[in-house]
Amino acid sequence: MTKLFFSLLLTASFAIAAHAENPGNDSKINVTASTLEWTGRKVTGKHTGTVNLKEGSLQIKDGFLLGGSFVIDMPTVKCTDLQGEYAGKLEGHLKSDDFFGVDAHPTATLVITQANAKGDGLYEVKANLTIKGTTQPISFNTQVTQEGKKYKATSNITIDRTLFNVKYGSGKFYEDLGDTTIYDEFDLKVTLVTM
Repeated sequence: MTKLFFSLLLTASFAIAAHAENPGNDSKINVTASTLEWTGRKVTGKHTGTVNLKEGSLQIKDGFLLGGSFVIDMPTVKCTDLQGEYAGKLEGHLKSDDFFGVDAHPTATLVITQANAKGDGLYEVKANLTIKGTTQPISFNTQVTQEGKKYKATSNITIDRTLFNVKYGSGKFYEDLGDTTIYDEFDLKVTLVTM
């Protein structure tokens, strides 16, 4: 009887350890079907654009989001509200050291650390975001829906760029900028679609 008890206890311990190491099934993100759209604002208006995903996955078990991560391909940043030479100049500036320094920091990453289910596929998510080699905690809501075996997660994330050493044009660090002031926060609309 004692041997049976310890055998069952040992089996349960291994099962719990396996669950902790692999809390969910990794659903690979389809980077071509997924989108990242950004909006940056300044005193005189705003600019919009896109940036591509390099890779990522969502950890989902029994239909519930448990975690996940994705990698952003920073050299692919594009401006969508301007065309030709003007778009090229803005894209070049965003890639420079004034902003995201993509030569030294070609990727940015987001890693989900906690996903709290709020009901009807809505989650309060906590994550670590790394931009320009600096990691900061962020939080946002995400909506997860399922179509067949595929999942779709949509989020609107507001990011304070100055926390990641992106200070160009920030009234927090430079005085008398006037109409050239660029607001510290930018928005990222994320749509992730699994394979």
